[in-house]
Amino acid sequence: MAGVPHFDNSYIGLPKQFYERLEPNRVAAPRLIQINDVLAEELGLDKNFLRSPAGLDMLSGCAMPPGAEPIAQAYAGHQFGEFVHQLGDGRAMLLGEVVDRNGIRRDLQLKGSGRTPFSRRGDGRAALGSVLREYLVSEAIAALRIPTTRSLAAVATGEQVIRETLLPGAVLTRAAASHIRVGTFEYFAARRDIEAVRLLADYVIARHYPHIRFESETYRALLGAVAERQGALIARWLAVGFIHGVMNTDNMSVAGELLDYGPCAFLDTFDPLAVFSSIDQAGRYAYSNQPSVGAWNLARFSETLLPLLAVAETDQVAIAQQELERYGWRFKMEFQAIFHAKFGFGEVREGDAELVHSFLLAMTENQADFTLTFRRLADSVLGPDDDEPVRSLFINPLDFDRWAAVWRERLAAETRPPMAVREAMRRVNPAFIPRNHRVEAVIKAAIKSSDYRPFEEFSRVLSKPYEDHPAFAKYGDAPAEHERVSATFCGT
Repeated sequence: MAGVPHFDNSYIGLPKQFYERLEPNRVAAPRLIQINDVLAEELGLDKNFLRSPAGLDMLSGCAMPPGAEPIAQAYAGHQFGEFVHQLGDGRAMLLGEVVDRNGIRRDLQLKGSGRTPFSRRGDGRAALGSVLREYLVSEAIAALRIPTTRSLAAVATGEQVIRETLLPGAVLTRAAASHIRVGTFEYFAARRDIEAVRLLADYVIARHYPHIRFESETYRALLGAVAERQGALIARWLAVGFIHGVMNTDNMSVAGELLDYGPCAFLDTFDPLAVFSSIDQAGRYAYSNQPSVGAWNLARFSETLLPLLAVAETDQVAIAQQELERYGWRFKMEFQAIFHAKFGFGEVREGDAELVHSFLLAMTENQADFTLTFRRLADSVLGPDDDEPVRSLFINPLDFDRWAAVWRERLAAETRPPMAVREAMRRVNPAFIPRNHRVEAVIKAAIKSSDYRPFEEFSRVLSKPYEDHPAFAKYGDAPAEHERVSATFCGT
């Protein structure tokens, strides 16, 4: 069959307790919504095949091409701090793996493709809204240069799913470095299957961290490497005001990619305690709590590796604690580097941390919009005459004026000319993010009117978030009071 993806599957070579094999699950009337041509090219996939009847069958889960070996992966996880012994892919089907044009192995997975042995009481399907949300947000995160799973295609199923009401169904095809989670390790550790944990660790090392294969303490090096990637990842998503919404251990990828976009959201006004997820009643995953949650999740990961770290329990714990410190170190370094760049600082100087903290405090007290404030701050580099656009975002503009006086003294120590500083700031402070009210408007148009033009237009804008797009400036605006989104919902 011309153009069929060349699958090169490795996960299925692990023992049978790692997954369940699946059969295709037909839907009534699959219809293509979107193909991500740029990602398809990167993955080495034939765009003509993806748009063909056989390609649509694959993307909807109706039928598999040669080489696909669909499975549902087994995993457990801590959900809001409570351990669940068995979760697994309840509405996802891993089609197989492809090696992309850069020689990197990538999973192709369907989300919303139907029931699996791990579905429990769920229907295994996805609503159109959750598919469009993940497509928009994951691709926006990728354009913001943050490691993430990617969205390859969205397909309408021609069927309805039951949530709070009847909703049109859809299937998302996503690509990932892998879908191995902290919860995957927890699944086997909870069953005291140390050999399975070892096999999984060896697989993760070979696939994601081949540079540590020859370390004298390989599993210790794995823990440290995963910790560092997570520290960098969370710092980077904080810098664009992202709130994951459901940072359970089954949603933490050991490959260091942002995984699973359920009730996620972006900050409008800056509030460290902001929570959008309707299921996060206690604010466990609030914006400012995310770094500590990352550390907590990694501690759970370290517990699964303890038997591989040393013979004596005291040595196991000591090694784990030492390696977990790499998370905090990497997070601090990454956070500092990114926020220094957001403020136009080329190097770290004494007093910078206090200057950053005081600005974030002023933003909180003045309910300043996170994205607009940093984007407009770049223009203020040129002088006080350009302050009005950013100071107008503060309830009390004098708070900005007082801070800006100190900031300008600090910028005077920079060796770069103001215009170069401005351009550097604009490269790290986006003009466009998937604002919650805009995402909801796109979903509403698709559900109510089958109108995907807003989705397509917003996708194009978000693909170049650091450009101004004058014709689409509305997508960068903060929401009016009546447009604010106060709660987001999980697709299940």
